[in-house]
Amino acid sequence: MPKRKLGNSGLEVSALGLGCMGMSSGLGPPGDKKEMITLIRKAVENGITFFDTAEVYGPFANEELVGEALDRPMNTDHLINIS
Repeated sequence: MPKRKLGNSGLEVSALGLGCMGMSSGLGPPGDKKEMITLIRKAVENGITFFDTAEVYGPFANEELVGEALDRPMNTDHLINIS
Protein backbone atom coordinates (compact mmCIF):
# COMPACT_ATOMS: atom_id res chain seq x y z
CA MET A 1 0.00 0.00 0.00
CA PRO A 2 1.49 3.37 -0.96
CA LYS A 3 1.99 5.89 1.85
CA ARG A 4 1.49 9.65 2.11
CA LYS A 5 3.06 12.10 4.56
CA LEU A 6 0.73 14.29 6.58
CA GLY A 7 1.95 17.86 6.74
CA ASN A 8 5.44 18.52 8.05
CA SER A 9 5.25 16.01 10.90
CA GLY A 10 6.76 13.14 8.95
CA LEU A 11 3.76 11.04 9.91
CA GLU A 12 2.87 8.56 7.16
CA VAL A 13 -0.49 6.96 6.52
CA SER A 14 -1.85 4.77 3.77
CA ALA A 15 -2.61 6.62 0.53
CA LEU A 16 -6.11 5.15 0.70
CA GLY A 17 -8.29 5.80 3.70
CA LEU A 18 -11.56 4.44 4.97
CA GLY A 19 -14.37 6.94 5.58
CA CYS A 20 -16.31 5.79 8.62
CA MET A 21 -19.26 8.22 8.73
CA GLY A 22 -22.02 5.86 7.65
CA MET A 23 -20.83 3.14 10.00
CA SER A 24 -22.40 4.69 13.10
CA SER A 25 -24.59 7.52 11.78
CA GLY A 26 -24.99 9.86 8.85
CA LEU A 27 -27.42 9.86 5.98
CA GLY A 28 -29.65 6.95 6.87
CA PRO A 29 -29.46 4.20 9.46
CA PRO A 30 -26.07 3.08 10.80
CA GLY A 31 -24.40 0.01 9.35
CA ASP A 32 -24.63 -3.35 11.09
CA LYS A 33 -22.05 -3.22 13.89
CA LYS A 34 -20.59 -6.70 13.24
CA GLU A 35 -20.31 -5.97 9.51
CA MET A 36 -18.62 -2.62 10.16
CA ILE A 37 -16.10 -4.21 12.54
CA THR A 38 -15.33 -6.87 9.94
CA LEU A 39 -14.90 -4.16 7.28
CA ILE A 40 -12.48 -2.15 9.45
CA ARG A 41 -10.41 -5.25 10.24
CA LYS A 42 -10.25 -6.22 6.57
CA ALA A 43 -9.09 -2.71 5.73
CA VAL A 44 -6.23 -3.04 8.24
CA GLU A 45 -5.31 -6.46 6.83
CA ASN A 46 -5.09 -4.79 3.41
CA GLY A 47 -2.77 -2.02 4.56
CA ILE A 48 -5.21 0.78 5.39
CA THR A 49 -3.90 2.88 8.28
CA PHE A 50 -6.00 6.03 7.77
CA PHE A 51 -9.56 6.04 9.15
CA ASP A 52 -11.67 9.18 8.79
CA THR A 53 -13.89 9.61 11.84
CA ALA A 54 -15.48 12.51 13.69
CA GLU A 55 -17.22 12.92 17.03
CA VAL A 56 -20.17 14.46 15.20
CA TYR A 57 -20.94 10.96 13.82
CA GLY A 58 -22.37 9.82 17.12
CA PRO A 59 -21.07 11.68 19.19
CA PHE A 60 -18.02 9.52 19.76
CA ALA A 61 -19.85 6.40 18.54
CA ASN A 62 -17.71 6.40 15.39
CA GLU A 63 -14.41 6.47 17.29
CA GLU A 64 -15.67 3.82 19.70
CA LEU A 65 -16.60 1.54 16.78
CA VAL A 66 -13.15 1.90 15.19
CA GLY A 67 -11.53 1.39 18.59
CA GLU A 68 -13.53 -1.77 19.19
CA ALA A 69 -12.61 -3.12 15.76
CA LEU A 70 -8.90 -2.53 16.42
CA ASP A 71 -8.96 -3.86 20.00
CA ARG A 72 -8.08 -7.45 19.25
CA PRO A 73 -4.91 -9.43 18.80
CA MET A 74 -3.58 -8.18 15.50
CA ASN A 75 -0.58 -6.27 14.27
CA THR A 76 -1.57 -2.68 15.03
CA ASP A 77 1.99 -1.36 15.44
CA HIS A 78 1.58 0.55 12.18
CA LEU A 79 -1.69 2.27 13.17
CA ILE A 80 -1.74 5.86 14.37
CA ASN A 81 -4.60 7.62 16.11
CA ILE A 82 -5.03 11.31 15.39
CA SER A 83 -7.79 13.08 17.27
